[in-house]
Amino acid sequence: MVDTRASDCRTIGHFYGVNGKKLQRQYRDYLSDFKGWKQKEHAKQWLIFPENIGPYLSIDETALSKGELYTIITNKKAKGKKGSIVAIFSGTKVEPIMEQLMKMPAKKRATVKEITLDMANSMKTIAKKCFPKAIQVTDRFHVQKLAQEALQDIRIKHRWDAIDLENEQIKRAKEKNRAFVPNEFSNGDTRKQLLARSRYLLYKSPNNWTQNQSERSKILFAQYPDIKVAFDLVQGLRNIFNTATSIQIAYTKLAHWYKDVENTGFRAFNTIANTISLNYRSILNYFINRSTNASAESFNAKIKAFRAQFRGVKNVESFLYRLTTIFA
Repeated sequence: MVDTRASDCRTIGHFYGVNGKKLQRQYRDYLSDFKGWKQKEHAKQWLIFPENIGPYLSIDETALSKGELYTIITNKKAKGKKGSIVAIFSGTKVEPIMEQLMKMPAKKRATVKEITLDMANSMKTIAKKCFPKAIQVTDRFHVQKLAQEALQDIRIKHRWDAIDLENEQIKRAKEKNRAFVPNEFSNGDTRKQLLARSRYLLYKSPNNWTQNQSERSKILFAQYPDIKVAFDLVQGLRNIFNTATSIQIAYTKLAHWYKDVENTGFRAFNTIANTISLNYRSILNYFINRSTNASAESFNAKIKAFRAQFRGVKNVESFLYRLTTIFA
């Protein structure tokens, strides 16, 4: 049996005057059941727990160590506790993952009603082939994140222009042996500062702005109308997900939003609109149960916290053993 207190053997060793590394090895090799773990042989490639399959699953990818990606399928009903992990696979390649998932009884896989995922084609293929009766739901936050990135991209381009302008003004001032004093807006920001400090307010809804952020936004939008247009597009997309009560209403609103994007001529937003158009079926499925991949993201956070306790992942099999013993 694995005790989470054993995860920080260095701390325990410090209290009892024992070498932490040696204590960790002793725990792994003799005190725990790691050596007799049945799945140890293939743990680095795949781990499957068919008994944890439920009607509502999430599939996502996370990095365990050194940026190496793992694909993880979790059961939403377990709520990040025992029974959460359905499967863990090294990498994101479709064929090896499908090969192992297809070994599970078809009857068991057919019990899955819904699976939430991002817009990666690999995830969609895995879900379609291995869980054929499950409705695929594209996570709304991945869609909104794309729109936010497009908005921030416009802000960043203006910021680079502002930096170039200020550098040129400093250069000219030096040539004339004058001290450079940048112009400031009514809130005390220079142009460069305005664009840098507006980053976080653009992530928020206007009703969540502080007084300073509200003042800064007025200056920003007056100076850069294109940022205001892009911000309104982001808010419009968010409002569709927040207010639409059915697939039909959401479809109509998305069509109007698509036209608004076309009218702006923003290349990045046109790319997002086309991405939504290609994935509209799974995006609209959100409005059936309003399901998201938040549970998968939350579980990823648990893995990161677990990994931090170990101060990194030096022995992948040992880490996966402890992880699955607690969460599978």
